[in-house]
Amino acid sequence: MKKFRSSQFRQQSPTLKGQILVLINKFWMGLSICALMLFSNLVIVHAQGARGNEIVPPSVPPGLEIDEGNVPFLVGHGDGTQNYVCAPCDKTLANCPLGVRFNLFTPQATLFDDDGSQLITHFFSPNPNEGGVIRVTWEDSRDSSRAFAKLLKAVTVRLDSVDWLKLDVKNTGTLAGPTGDRLTKTTFIQRVNTVGGVAPTTGCQTSDDLGHQAFIHYTADYVFYKATPIH
Repeated sequence: MKKFRSSQFRQQSPTLKGQILVLINKFWMGLSICALMLFSNLVIVHAQGARGNEIVPPSVPPGLEIDEGNVPFLVGHGDGTQNYVCAPCDKTLANCPLGVRFNLFTPQATLFDDDGSQLITHFFSPNPNEGGVIRVTWEDSRDSSRAFAKLLKAVTVRLDSVDWLKLDVKNTGTLAGPTGDRLTKTTFIQRVNTVGGVAPTTGCQTSDDLGHQAFIHYTADYVFYKATPIH
């Protein structure tokens, strides 16, 4: 009986091997299909993510819209201070009744992306494209390229916060950095969604206060535009 069973097993082995091979082939085929489906889903997710990264221009008050032919390419969430110094001013001007007032001498801010990674630093600096004229400046934290801007329009949206701005870069210039040129394509910049940063109402009333400084915290979003690509 034992010999029969052994013989019976040997006789059925080819069939069992065939069944095993079929199962293995089905397994690998199923695994390949799953892998293909997973890859396809990853491609779709990536494509959707790319479309989701498209920057929509912010809603702004009249006069702050960016000229046609320009599209946003970068947004930075700024956090820092507006730095003021008490200085003499013309008493005949409506905004200088005391003969002294706080003047902005530089912003000092860092811009971050949505993930909290540093993008850009923000300050005043000489613009070499204009013979050293002091301009508001943005410097890329990755490649040190710079964009210099002049004010085109300011709108007060909140009395307790600095104005929203439209700034011209294309007529003031940019500067490539030693390792790149990300900001050199900038044509306009908007400052929007401001909170805080307004000059204080005390601390600069008389000539005795001249030279006093005030560093006022603020936050804002900065939207960088470039010329629309020509297809």
